[in-house]
Amino acid sequence: MNNQITKDMTFAQVMRMHPDVVKVFAKYNLGCIGCMGAQAETLEQGCSAHGLDVNEVVNDLNALF
Repeated sequence: MNNQITKDMTFAQVMRMHPDVVKVFAKYNLGCIGCMGAQAETLEQGCSAHGLDVNEVVNDLNALF
């Protein structure tokens, strides 16, 4: 199974991959669990909307694996 997280994945896809993903999102103040946009919004879209560097967030997420 490929556990590589990419910036074109949706928040919902990523949240199903590892239980500690929510801790990484919390570090960046991304309240994805309760957000309706998490089902369709990609990491790149969400990070851009919050003024975050998507590559930094993706690197932190991939460090979980």
